[in-house]
Amino acid sequence: MLVLNNTSAQPVIFLLTGIPGLRADQVWFSIPFCLLYVIALSGNSMILLVVFCEPSLHAPMYYFLSMLSATDLSLSLCTLSTTLGVLWLDAREINLNVCIAQMFFLHGFTFMESGVLLAMAFDRFVAICDPLRYTTILTNTRIAQIGVTVLIRNVAVMLPVVLFVKKLSFCSSLVLSHSYCYHVDLIQLSCSDNRINSILGLFALFSTTGFDCPCILLSYILIIRSVLSIASSEERQKAFNTCISHISAVAIFYIPLISLSLVHRYGRSAPPFIHTIMANVFLLIPPVLNPIIYSVKTKQIRKAIIKVLMQRQSHV
Repeated sequence: MLVLNNTSAQPVIFLLTGIPGLRADQVWFSIPFCLLYVIALSGNSMILLVVFCEPSLHAPMYYFLSMLSATDLSLSLCTLSTTLGVLWLDAREINLNVCIAQMFFLHGFTFMESGVLLAMAFDRFVAICDPLRYTTILTNTRIAQIGVTVLIRNVAVMLPVVLFVKKLSFCSSLVLSHSYCYHVDLIQLSCSDNRINSILGLFALFSTTGFDCPCILLSYILIIRSVLSIASSEERQKAFNTCISHISAVAIFYIPLISLSLVHRYGRSAPPFIHTIMANVFLLIPPVLNPIIYSVKTKQIRKAIIKVLMQRQSHV
């Protein structure tokens, strides 16, 4: 058996997988995937543009939204080249170092999205439960500190994961299950002891999304309790309406994540292409839907987009 590692003279080359069992039809599958990438990239770029250009959107809620859009944009770019390369050109080969780099950014931006959603939940909590102190609590400095903290946390949990993956040795079977490099998928191909890698992966997961999700849930329990104490039904509805976009963003991030985990654990009898399509869709759903949800549900964003588009059109 051929054993390879990252320090051997012979480079470690993995083979990415497109749509298992449907290789002849991969070009057709690339069309909706390409469309989803275009929507994700253009939608999130538009959100970033309007928040940057429109002074009325220079407020904590929209700063956090721009962080979410930047994260979604980066997450889409992480898998764009390999996914479309496999589906369009059948370009399946990827070396270990590039694979590890993609894995680092892919998981890092996924964890960062979870952290930004928690920061947005804190923003809604302060806005509804302590509105008089909103501007003094969420200053520009504190928002920047929150963003830097989320970034540092993700780098801190992902660096050990990357360093221990580089120490693994790999056998002759180097076919990955997806069109991108996924940590669990990668370590399962190693022919050396990967228990530490599994523990580090679980630690990274539980210290990020495993921490953020209960905190988001707790913030909404407190928000609901605060809103129900408001006497006016009109004020209650107004308060809940400010949370709808964020609740939707949380749902489209965590529901596919949990569903994908359940399919991997309990849906082993399902055809392989179901796993692959779900894994790709999971990464594309939040970047595609978040800009649409915030554009439809947030009047200020919608007005700013129309204003920017009209200004661009007038300059043409």
